[in-house]
Amino acid sequence: MKLFTTLCAILVLSGCGRPTTPPATSEAHTIKTACGMDMVPVPTGEFIMGANDGAVDAKPAHSVKVEGFLMDQHEVTQEVYEKIMNANPSRRKSPKSPVEQVTWSAAVKFCNARSAQEGLTPCYDPKTWQCNFAATGYRLPTEAEWEYACRAGSSSSFYFGDRPENLKSYAWFEANSESKPHAVSQRKPNAWGLYDMAGNVWEWCNDFYGAKYYRGSPPDNPRGPEQGEKRVLRGGAWSSSPENCTSFVRNCDEAGTTDVCLTMDSNGFRCVRRK
Repeated sequence: MKLFTTLCAILVLSGCGRPTTPPATSEAHTIKTACGMDMVPVPTGEFIMGANDGAVDAKPAHSVKVEGFLMDQHEVTQEVYEKIMNANPSRRKSPKSPVEQVTWSAAVKFCNARSAQEGLTPCYDPKTWQCNFAATGYRLPTEAEWEYACRAGSSSSFYFGDRPENLKSYAWFEANSESKPHAVSQRKPNAWGLYDMAGNVWEWCNDFYGAKYYRGSPPDNPRGPEQGEKRVLRGGAWSSSPENCTSFVRNCDEAGTTDVCLTMDSNGFRCVRRK
């Protein structure tokens, strides 16, 4: 008995008896929306955005606080986009694959239409494209929200670690995509249950792109520069190298403000809204 008591004391003193924080899990609680898309609650939190060993526009790494929100569990699919917009701009038609070749302006029009169908207040002014973050409807994530959700508590280059050879289990990219996007949610999710945050299609964010924005961005809920020529894209695509599928890599493209505008067949999106 004395030996048992002594061993227990040693374990406690060595730290083995202290409570530990439970590890992150990919078993996400989801909320079903009217269009059939599931959304994942993303908690309020703080993280290190960017990477000092990344490209110039990803520097410096800096601390950011983000308010909680709901995010689509996967990229908006062609069948959902077509159901709401009565159109499908995708080059490669496939109902369960992400809608692609969709411009930023088309993505925010979808957000407004999805909001209206559910009786929510649309976030975007169709004349100025300004986003009302206080509205109850759907919108594109800010760049900070996107990276926070992608990392899901991780601080590594990818949300699953630093080894690019493991990317094939989590993403469709140049090495395994057969040069095309694939049906959503077929690879492993991140720790918060979000699928395809790396690869498949680049995802539009709400922010204007600013190559030097990180040098002076605010620490609380940053929303990007007030103006710019292009909008941010994140996450890499079916055509991307592993380096362009990291949690911190940044991309951008023209927003496309007319209905005749098209964009790359590797550009798609997912929506967020207030909790």
